[in-house]
Amino acid sequence: MEKIIKCPETMSSRERVIRTFNYEKTDRVTIGYHANPGIHQRLKDALGVVTDEQLFQALGVDDRSISAPYTGPQIFTAPPNRRVDPLEGCLMRKVEHDTGYYWDFCDFPLQDAEDEDFEKFPVPNPDHFDYDQALAQAKSYEGKYGLYVGNAGTPDIINSNGRIMGMEDILCHLLTNDPAAMAFVNRRVDFQFGMMERLLDKCKGYIDFMWLGEDLGTQIGPMISLELYRNTLKPIHKKFADLAAAYNIPSIIHTCGSSSWVYEDFIEIGIKGVDTLQPEAVNMSPSYLTEHFGGRLNFRGCISTAGPLAYGTQEDVWNNCKETLEIMMPHRGYHFAPTHEIQDNTPTENAIAMYQAAHTLGRY
Repeated sequence: MEKIIKCPETMSSRERVIRTFNYEKTDRVTIGYHANPGIHQRLKDALGVVTDEQLFQALGVDDRSISAPYTGPQIFTAPPNRRVDPLEGCLMRKVEHDTGYYWDFCDFPLQDAEDEDFEKFPVPNPDHFDYDQALAQAKSYEGKYGLYVGNAGTPDIINSNGRIMGMEDILCHLLTNDPAAMAFVNRRVDFQFGMMERLLDKCKGYIDFMWLGEDLGTQIGPMISLELYRNTLKPIHKKFADLAAAYNIPSIIHTCGSSSWVYEDFIEIGIKGVDTLQPEAVNMSPSYLTEHFGGRLNFRGCISTAGPLAYGTQEDVWNNCKETLEIMMPHRGYHFAPTHEIQDNTPTENAIAMYQAAHTLGRY
């Protein structure tokens, strides 16, 4: 059985997360984690744990998600050989590969949709969630961890609507400002905002940051123009950033691909951090990010899931983590984490080496 040797700790995870957002000195770097099911289970087996919480503790993960279970009527039904997201309505098919499987989006229900199709497509009611259960969950952590609401899918206009209508359609609708499609997009935004507002109100005093998401880049450049971002997406992002600020918590936004072209606008509307940070994408290397935004944005990620972690040796992983930490840590505000989720093609020993590096090399 493997074991990660943790560095001596002088503060709670919650204090560490809060101080990191404030660019203040911590005992060690803040640690985050997300992984695909296959490697997630292999890590449990290797570290001799059973539950997700035990794995988080073994790795030294500092944050925890708080959400409210859905209690409303069933909205969507999956067709044969498909899986459906119960709140979003996107359809998925199981695709197996050499290291496991993934659920691939398909059969887009609003692809080539008519106006009435957008009007009829259901969106959840934010009243149909158990916010008391969310509060109980938050209280159960007893102030030990940095707690957040939201995720990479909030509001995630391009990606989440692309799962429902296809990427080509959502990009065309955004560009042409199609009235019916945009009315649907805004209905979904209103639902997400309403749910987030209720969560924050119910769990006031327990939540430490808000997690948002919007994939804006390919590997080589922007997915949309800055003008389109400012006219259409920026007001929505500001609405959520303002909500976080109203509850005196920071917001961090997930941005895959080459996304630093929009970071000045994030700073302008009050977003405090950026997540994922794929270092192989254009203008996303640790040195580029710290040079242009160090001390003005928190950084979460930058340990590539498409580099040494997946294809190198344990020594390669160690060196990659060392280099990233040496560049990021002097600016404070760095949350050590993988780019998005650790993939199933990652050797288990490499994932363990990654987190051991955080504890050994991430000490202040």
